[in-house]
Amino acid sequence: MYKILIVDDEFAIRYGLCHYFSWNQIGFEVAGECENGQHALDYCRNSAIDVVLTDIKMPIMDGLELSREINRQGLKIKVVLLSGYREFEFAREALKYDVKNYIVKPTKYEELCEVFSGIKRELDIERGVYDQNHTCSSSYYEKVVSTIKSYIQENYRNATLENASQLVHFNSNYLSKIFKEVSGENFSDFLLKIRMEKAASLLSDVQYKTYQISELVGYSNPKNFTRTFKRYYGVTPKEFRDRSSRIGQRSSL
Repeated sequence: MYKILIVDDEFAIRYGLCHYFSWNQIGFEVAGECENGQHALDYCRNSAIDVVLTDIKMPIMDGLELSREINRQGLKIKVVLLSGYREFEFAREALKYDVKNYIVKPTKYEELCEVFSGIKRELDIERGVYDQNHTCSSSYYEKVVSTIKSYIQENYRNATLENASQLVHFNSNYLSKIFKEVSGENFSDFLLKIRMEKAASLLSDVQYKTYQISELVGYSNPKNFTRTFKRYYGVTPKEFRDRSSRIGQRSSL
């Protein structure tokens, strides 16, 4: 694993970058986080860091100054700049300090994945490592979707896209997109299918009342459950149970 240092004066952004992006899946480990360039420079002098992802606008020492010092002091660290500003002057000046890339806030998962996958390949080549494991490939996303499907099947009563996103450290919008592309159905549709299938199974057991089944599959309002069930199966829960009961009686004859 290559070591990355996250530098940003905004705690929420720093926390999000550290915890909601799957760094380990593309070969990186977050070694630390700093709130300004001076702290980051001190950290780099005393720790083995391979890459710094730093905001440009920060107090005490900004990202450009940090990049300049890393370059001037001959530290073998790759720098990626992060900023909410699109001004060309920032990017042009950054080139002087051998900055590897420039990412504009708000960060997108796809862009982070692309940029840092490229940096990992550079590091691998420089250090004689030939890793053929393309972790941003479709096989990785298939594993993510499989994980989410298992989560839904085990937690259908309270499952949400937000909780699923936290489970795999994805942005919720991006996870929704990946789930659709890989599985061919929306997250919400898959959750609905699992809930309805479970409800249909429970209806075969007469000890459960409809309102109890409603709660068991995640609907606090029985009327909403009944409407959803009828929209899905074409009959109400009661009609479904009665029909299943008649079929069962005929089968036993």
